[in-house]
Amino acid sequence: MVQNTYHIPALLTQSIDALSLRSDGIYVDATYGGGGHSKAIVERLSPQGHLYAFDQDDEAVARAMTDERFTIVYSNFRFLSNFMRFYGVDKVDGILADLGVSFHHFDDSSRGFSFRFDSNLDMRMNRNAPHTAEWVINNYDESRLADILYLFGELKNSRRIASALVKARANEPIRTVEQLLSVIKPFINPRQEKKELAMLFQALRIEVNGELEALKQFLCQAVKVLRPGGRLAIITYHSLEDRLVKNFMRTGNFNGEVEKDFFGKIKSPMKLITSKPIVPDNDEITANPRSRSAKLRVAEKLNDNAD
Repeated sequence: MVQNTYHIPALLTQSIDALSLRSDGIYVDATYGGGGHSKAIVERLSPQGHLYAFDQDDEAVARAMTDERFTIVYSNFRFLSNFMRFYGVDKVDGILADLGVSFHHFDDSSRGFSFRFDSNLDMRMNRNAPHTAEWVINNYDESRLADILYLFGELKNSRRIASALVKARANEPIRTVEQLLSVIKPFINPRQEKKELAMLFQALRIEVNGELEALKQFLCQAVKVLRPGGRLAIITYHSLEDRLVKNFMRTGNFNGEVEKDFFGKIKSPMKLITSKPIVPDNDEITANPRSRSAKLRVAEKLNDNAD
């Protein structure tokens, strides 16, 4: 069953304001999704302005709006700079990325993103990608499975879960959500069942879609395609991606290691506009509970020396 609401964008007003939009500017929405952020940007553009929006999901692309000021790019945002060159764009004035999964993906029982429905273990954002969650579960060795559950899901009992999965698949391939749940439920704390299941499904989804590596590639390219003074606004939903974004915006690297020049000034291609992340207020969380973990961070490109 699919809900009518494809997606409700989190921190809509705050993220659009963060871009400090110019009506004739060139902008990128790196995660089109349901199009909420893109629509809000395009509404503020003159005929001279333009928005390029990326999405790797065929359904999102098929639903994309039509406007002379708008171009949909059917691709992962990790290829940002390639497509900007393709469209003849040298520099852009702002880039927005909402890293959350669209409601549609969680609520479409056929996609395998949620533990609420029994379905095939797919979890691919791009359904042309070669490997599904089913493939990962049935083909990774025990050590690699344990690593992704620990690193991407932050599950403390990742080794025990991985061992159980390997033993279970030796008898029968694990192909569905229900099969997966039957194997892992004994290792889930009943008092934190929803949280721990969400962490496990998050880990598989991140691995299937290469999300953290794609984010790193995107951030490096974003700095290069932004003009000096251009804004980068990123909405994250879990600590792994938020840490990468925070470190990169603050120091220009993913480890958060501060480098200083001869005069003691931090060497970074960007300056933070938000010292702390912007989060939804109580009214937004009440209207859209799924926004409760959203964090918006904003930075501004300093100069082109980093290019």
